[in-house]
Amino acid sequence: MSAAAQGDWAARATAEKVDLVAVYFTSATRGFVAGDAGYLASTSDGGKTWDKYPLNTPDDINEIYFRNDDNGYLVAGRKLFITKDGGRTWQETRIFRSGDFPNGTPEFLSIKFADKKRGVVVGSILNAKGDVIDSLAMKTEDAGDTWQRIRVPSKKELIHLDFNGSSHGWIVGDDGVIFATTDGGATWRAQSSGTEMPLYNVDFRDDYEGYIVGKSGTILRTENGGATWQTVVTNFKETFLRVDFADDKNGWIVGYGGTVLRSADKGRTWIRQESNTRAHLYGLYMTKKYGCAVGAGGTIIEYVR
Repeated sequence: MSAAAQGDWAARATAEKVDLVAVYFTSATRGFVAGDAGYLASTSDGGKTWDKYPLNTPDDINEIYFRNDDNGYLVAGRKLFITKDGGRTWQETRIFRSGDFPNGTPEFLSIKFADKKRGVVVGSILNAKGDVIDSLAMKTEDAGDTWQRIRVPSKKELIHLDFNGSSHGWIVGDDGVIFATTDGGATWRAQSSGTEMPLYNVDFRDDYEGYIVGKSGTILRTENGGATWQTVVTNFKETFLRVDFADDKNGWIVGYGGTVLRSADKGRTWIRQESNTRAHLYGLYMTKKYGCAVGAGGTIIEYVR
């Protein structure tokens, strides 16, 4: 089957000319895009039009994530915002106290929940020059009202995390770092990635099958929950920033230069799809019926089956 027969990508109504790094849909019509300088917008017509929300923060939004239709979270710099009404309103929530990090400034990059009470946020601690001086992971057990720091076996920057169900989760980060939990995020242990490349995104379909992408064409896959990771060899050398599987077989990767890759065999092989853009693509959200990717300069592209 050719890539074209599997579906095509088309440009949607672009947002403002701001870099978009995150996209999330709670239904086929209701979705959100977010990015630099606190930019946040929502659609209620499947992406035909977008309405900007005044988040009133100058910080770059690094991730937006919804636990269900109503309960959503986004991280921007050292701030956490929570919605309980499907994204109609957002409230900043204090995630740490001013004296918690005397040696640097926290930056949160990714947030996920294992269940309705337990969640984890990851990132790094930066010095005055903006250099990473320590990893950062914090957990909540009361739906995000209060947070406590948890220790992980590395000081590297933690970039993204994913949970499958209420117990199993994975974190990826700089220098090939992979951590895994089987207790909902309370404790984490290192897994061997076999690479020192920065790893930017992790996606698990169940407790066993998972995928990771990173710098310079890095693609990893596992069939045993990360006990072992295999490198997927391709001819693509672009940096990949997001991987998302819509079902057990069909997955997509996006990255620099408008790169879109598609797999129909559980990530064993990948083909390039025409994205009709050369903008860097930073965010991706895929389901069986629809998909969306976002990127530099307000780029929004929609996957049409």
